Amino acid sequence: MSNSIDKPRVAIIGLGFGAEFIPIYQHHPNAEITAICQRNPETLNEIADKFGIEKRYTDYSELLADPEIDAVHINTPIPDHAEHTLAALRAGKHVACTVPMATSEEDCKAIVDLCAETGLHYMMMETVVYAREFLYMKELYDTGELGKLQFLKASHQQDMDGWPGYWPGLPPMHYATHCVGPVLGLARNEAEYVSCFPSGTIREEMHDCYGSPFAVETTHIKFANCDLSAQVYRSLFDVARQYRESFEVYGSKKTVEWPLIEGEPLVVHTAKKPEPEIPEKKECPDYAMLLPDEIAPFTTGGVYGGEDGEDHLSFTQGAGHGGSHPHLVHQFVELLRGNGEGYPNAVQSANITLTGILSHESALEGGAIKRLPEWSLSS
Repeated sequence: MSNSIDKPRVAIIGLGFGAEFIPIYQHHPNAEITAICQRNPETLNEIADKFGIEKRYTDYSELLADPEIDAVHINTPIPDHAEHTLAALRAGKHVACTVPMATSEEDCKAIVDLCAETGLHYMMMETVVYAREFLYMKELYDTGELGKLQFLKASHQQDMDGWPGYWPGLPPMHYATHCVGPVLGLARNEAEYVSCFPSGTIREEMHDCYGSPFAVETTHIKFANCDLSAQVYRSLFDVARQYRESFEVYGSKKTVEWPLIEGEPLVVHTAKKPEPEIPEKKECPDYAMLLPDEIAPFTTGGVYGGEDGEDHLSFTQGAGHGGSHPHLVHQFVELLRGNGEGYPNAVQSANITLTGILSHESALEGGAIKRLPEWSLSS
């Protein structure tokens, strides 16, 4: 199998949140949208007609048998991610998959093993590690402006009341990539072990959904092969809080803290200045300059819904996901073309995903230390 594809032909699976990515792939100069897949034929045809896509599948297995498709971008419900990823890899397709990678350690390992066996690429499409705020902090880290990293902190708080299907009662840390991804991703670290404490109680009618009553879960992550640790916390139900996906980094030279209210500037603290001058509000720059001109405008909110102006709930409630969508597409396309790292890869994605899953297991055991499996560590 060739290690690179000059102009990868991609199919999008799942057209709720997934439809957000169609116009980005269509405008990317080095990619093609070959097909889309949706079980509901009415929805499938409506979206395919809107974007002028000829190949349409209601049967995923038929799509995977199509030799004209090089890769799939999976946006199906969380419980289906592992099954759909494994099926694609077995069919010889590269995979981009929305978060999380899977919902069990066994499925994460199966994906890692299959990627190693086949040489196929896997990239978990974590929005936060390509959001403009993260890219700003990554630039400060890469240029040495932060100095030595001393501590990292992140949160994901969201009111999921009214979300359908598998959401009611979901344990906070069970799917925690939005707050685990950035603390591990900044310096490309991996988690060695976690200890997580639960706090509070959600409404009783949701306790039996997953056997979890917890309103908030807070975990400490010990990084592998370095002196760093991080704290992350998450809540989904019965906590009064505006939506917030925050990421904060504490360095010896500079620290960057997330605002308490959505839309306000970041706060940058610079060491050794006179005390009143240490903090400075910083409007985060956009990083569209990292993208091909054709997809650079997609970092701006409000471009996904088309003429009707309707965006997916996760996009509108999530403050536009920090302009990350075109960066995700570009990273995956470049990965398939033989360029770049495609962060996070299969092993890194498993480490990020399992940090959340094992944190919930720790919370169920009153904060017991849970070690990440050796196969989820690259080094």
